[in-house]
Amino acid sequence: MTGRAPRLLVGLLAACLAGSSAPAGDMVDKRSGADFMSPENRAMQADDMSNPGMFAVLDGEQLWNRPEGANGRSCAGCHGEAATSMRGVAARYPAFDERSERPIDLAGRIGECRRTRQEASPLPHESPELIALTAYVAHQSRGMPISPPQDERLAPFRDNGRRLYERRIGQLDLSCASCHDARSGERLGGSVMPQGHPTAYPLYRLEWQAVGSLQRRLRNCMIGVRAEAFAFGAPEIVELELYLMERAAGLPLETPGVRP
Repeated sequence: MTGRAPRLLVGLLAACLAGSSAPAGDMVDKRSGADFMSPENRAMQADDMSNPGMFAVLDGEQLWNRPEGANGRSCAGCHGEAATSMRGVAARYPAFDERSERPIDLAGRIGECRRTRQEASPLPHESPELIALTAYVAHQSRGMPISPPQDERLAPFRDNGRRLYERRIGQLDLSCASCHDARSGERLGGSVMPQGHPTAYPLYRLEWQAVGSLQRRLRNCMIGVRAEAFAFGAPEIVELELYLMERAAGLPLETPGVRP
């Protein structure tokens, strides 16, 4: 562990441990994480020529039009122009999946389409290809409000996601709510703690020097509080995504975002 890491952990404890978690429904002033960034980072996100996440979007456009699998079918072969057919889709995910009878996120849906429609192998979690396709599809909904599906079948999974959000975990005994509800707007290690709304994924994170998914960020947080992180694609992490999107309802999508 580097010398910087213990200082961050001490700061995390000092900033969050005493905080109580406010119910998400009581959050009056919902704000995107972009609102807590420096003017330079906000400018980088706003300018498509400067936003590094746009490289993933451009790669995703090529993949959208490329035939794949045993039947040689492309995404465009079924869905046509993404600007039309995918408009608003990302704002409604995770959604209920009839086959598995549980929620599935956007990356998971892309994997299912590859398997069942294209007869191609699903792309590995966090692979550049899956990140690019997900970013391209999500980008078509940029500016649209997050609109979680009002599907009663999702209710028990969303409730479990909320329990996961509020549950203290790890050696630091912290929950998501400890920081993002009780202490949002305060500083930790020089950075302002945002409210934790997933408005911009996949996004380019300066710390990663790469574009990554919401699941990657959630796993980073779990590891940061010294907890065992859920595996990519685990039911629990999708349920947490589901709750977070409900919590962020009404905020506009920003994909691809930029974050520190």
